[in-house]
Amino acid sequence: MKSKSRSKWSTISCMLLVGALLSTCWGQSSSVHASATAYKFDFGAGGVTSGYTGVQASTAYNASTGYGFNTPANIKNVSASGTGIGSDAVQFVTFGTKSNNTFNVDLPNGLYEVKVTLGNTSRSSVAAEGVYQLINMTGDLATDQFQIPITDGQLNLLVTEGKVGAAFTLSALEITQVSTNPTTHPTIYVGGDSTVANYYPLANSVQGGWGQMLSKFINPNDYLVRNMASGGQIARGFRDDGQLEAILKYIKPGDYFIVQLGINDTNVKNNTTEAQFKEIMRDMVKQVKAKGATVILSTPQGRATDFNSSGVHNAEGRWYRAATVALAQEEQVPLIDLNVLSSSFFTSIGANATLALYMNGDTLHPNYAGATELARIVVDNMKAQGFY
Repeated sequence: MKSKSRSKWSTISCMLLVGALLSTCWGQSSSVHASATAYKFDFGAGGVTSGYTGVQASTAYNASTGYGFNTPANIKNVSASGTGIGSDAVQFVTFGTKSNNTFNVDLPNGLYEVKVTLGNTSRSSVAAEGVYQLINMTGDLATDQFQIPITDGQLNLLVTEGKVGAAFTLSALEITQVSTNPTTHPTIYVGGDSTVANYYPLANSVQGGWGQMLSKFINPNDYLVRNMASGGQIARGFRDDGQLEAILKYIKPGDYFIVQLGINDTNVKNNTTEAQFKEIMRDMVKQVKAKGATVILSTPQGRATDFNSSGVHNAEGRWYRAATVALAQEEQVPLIDLNVLSSSFFTSIGANATLALYMNGDTLHPNYAGATELARIVVDNMKAQGFY
């Protein structure tokens, strides 16, 4: 929720001052960067790391400082298990992407890179401007970043549920202006389930999703990758529970949306027939196409053990693949048949090497190396089809 009383230019004018004047202007010893477009906040009741502005749960937003919590009564100080900025945090007691329990920062309009460091939390998502930005960050002191356009002079950010019952905490926030033009860079948005999702730490997690690894094969000067996949997700949930909403808010002509679902839809507990799955996916395809972006459908890879007695890997009957293939033809959108492409790769390396690309004791979920191979296959096929 945007503050009604703030003067958005008061902070900007203040931040154009340099050196010692910065501290006087902001009224505290640990302040924002000297740059008028870089901001660093250290949350919690403990010591403030050098170069950061300290923010406690009681820090209410006001126009003179240009930052603070919209409803500090719903924020509390908590400890965290790290050092420096990770030694403490604040916890969001009320949450949800539409909650007004946000941390607000006045910003000149433009495009920003936002880096978040969580506190102690098992699984949390980050929302800003009323939609998800990062999905299911896992593990204490997890760190990730995203780009966001600001068009109304203020960032409104909160940490919210990735898993009901978890503590939703924030240890640090860094905000850097990328451009004065509030237009997102060309972006590849990714949707999917646990075989696609991010796992933390991003650089060396044990488990991996191919969406997490996609940026290894994409030049960041060409496209950013925004992975909105989450574990256990089904088509209906992706469409209706906020992930598609976030993509639709920002996606534009020249962007891509690669979506791979079906694994969990086939589980009887999710009560989704193949025909229902196909129509929900069709609805998402049409909504994204209406934004002028390109939709690419992907089929999921099979299990590590889908080898026959001749050493050939084949999983074409799995995960509502037929519906995805048919939908791509009917809606005239590209298809990455990862099911078949990965089977060809698995066959080439053999059953033992394939099993080594999956989590121990798990024939469905790829490990870091396996997810990297799947991402390579995805990008190679995009190039083969002329999309990258």
